[in-house]
Amino acid sequence: MNVGGPGRGRGGEGAADGGGGGGRRRGSPSGLTVGPGLGGRGPSPGWARRRRRRRVPGANEAAPARSPALTQSPRAAARPRDVTGRPRVMTPAAAPSPPSPPQPPGRPAKGKGQAQARVNLNAALVEDIINLEEVNRDLQTVMEALKDDFNKNLNIRTSAGALDHISVPTEDGKFSLNQLAQISMKSPQLVLVNMANFPECTAAAIKAIRESGMNLNPEVDGTIIRVPIPKVTREHREMLVKLAKQNTNKAKESLRKVRTNAMNKLKKSKDKVAEDTIRLIEKKIGQMADDMVAEMDKQLAVKTKELLG
Repeated sequence: MNVGGPGRGRGGEGAADGGGGGGRRRGSPSGLTVGPGLGGRGPSPGWARRRRRRRVPGANEAAPARSPALTQSPRAAARPRDVTGRPRVMTPAAAPSPPSPPQPPGRPAKGKGQAQARVNLNAALVEDIINLEEVNRDLQTVMEALKDDFNKNLNIRTSAGALDHISVPTEDGKFSLNQLAQISMKSPQLVLVNMANFPECTAAAIKAIRESGMNLNPEVDGTIIRVPIPKVTREHREMLVKLAKQNTNKAKESLRKVRTNAMNKLKKSKDKVAEDTIRLIEKKIGQMADDMVAEMDKQLAVKTKELLG
């Protein structure tokens, strides 16, 4: 009997030929089998699993909660979580820094760039030991000399006044050029130096003008020295800056001499004055000298900017 109709006859024949065994239907994509002695088809276990569908929750139904232990590995499930339930990101702990060495008692720790405490000392209280006002006047004298040198000798445009303080060596000692000659400006490009009063010093005056560091090349005409003013070039500006640095270094050397002289005077009173008082005065003198050096550096920076334009 052909139960499956015209399209299922072969299955029945296969069943009959196979001695009651099930035959596979040709062209069937789902692996259907025919039961023993029947031409119909019956579902196989694989076909039943593919037919099984998951139930989708409705709009008002919440999705069933799934345990993290069922969806994560044991290592992931053991990770700590934040308040939202997400795994917390664990960052490696930084290596502990080595402990700083202990500082001796009564002495603050030294830090890079840490400003030292300024010493406030009344000069009248230590007047019997050393005259700090005199030391300050000596330091100010060096500073004023540097400023005067910057204003008169280090200018882009050389003027007649720039030659006044050029030192000229003579048999009777050193004299400034304006004490030996009459200096006048004939034109913006030419300065005249009249040596008629001291003609014997003409050669020394020419040498002093050439070695003044102002890039001057004087020419002699009897007792008249002609000094052409050089053009302002980049090389001339850089030469003036170099000269300004040299003069500043010389002024700093003069400051160190003033400081050394003050320290030597202070050492003579060590037997009569307490050691703490001597140390406090030394710090005060060093502080005064350092302040003057800082002021010189400031003046040099301003002059360099002016010369380089």
